[in-house]
Amino acid sequence: MDENAAEISLKDIEEYYLRLKGDAEKSGYHLNPELEATKDLVRGLMVNEKRFGYPSCPCRLAAGHFQEDLDIICPCDYRDPDLDEYGMCFCALYVAGEVFAGIKKVAPIPERRPPLEERQQMNQGGRAEGGAGTNASGSAGGTGEPRTALSKPVWRCRVCGYLCARDEPPERCPICKAQREHFERFM
Repeated sequence: MDENAAEISLKDIEEYYLRLKGDAEKSGYHLNPELEATKDLVRGLMVNEKRFGYPSCPCRLAAGHFQEDLDIICPCDYRDPDLDEYGMCFCALYVAGEVFAGIKKVAPIPERRPPLEERQQMNQGGRAEGGAGTNASGSAGGTGEPRTALSKPVWRCRVCGYLCARDEPPERCPICKAQREHFERFM
């Protein structure tokens, strides 16, 4: 058994689970209601946090280098698209509201994470077009350069103004808890 795993007690797992569950619910998310499987995933997060210093996704192989693993630090970059499309994330730690309520069944989820070579190429080329460095006038840092297109649509919560860039709006606003239908496409 891994020495990091041996150091984790059932009490530690329960405390981490309750904290994670509370954080998820405050942000409008749900942990998988299958408690035994969910606590196994929580244990995996804890083991990875002890190993690497950050809670990388327990269902993916982490490199052990923070920058290389940024996309799989829980909650990973793939959670929300997986929830939107499949009703749960790849490792099944998070589930959509319909799945949590027993209204929707889940199906197998394909891996969204690009292969290492693609991730390295994306990292060398910088962030997606239109990321940081542009302002509301469409200029890059006031230089008069035109702004490039964003790689994802931006959604705005009509209740509190929260903005997020993703394919679909979140199920619930993480700030004010407004439902998905209160989001509008922004820009």
